[in-house]
Amino acid sequence: MMLSCREASRLISDAMDRKLSRHEQLSLRFHLLLCRNCRHFRQQMATLRAGIREGRQR
Repeated sequence: MMLSCREASRLISDAMDRKLSRHEQLSLRFHLLLCRNCRHFRQQMATLRAGIREGRQR
């Protein structure tokens, strides 16, 4: 069964703090292939995280 966008966004956030299980990775990857909004959310989260890292280094 395909993940909902809510489930996918939770996994995107979780992946920043922990390693996802193989099942979670595959489910998320499949969802991202089909969902442009979640791909965009993942990119926004990566950009935000990079900005936070950069700010900590200053």
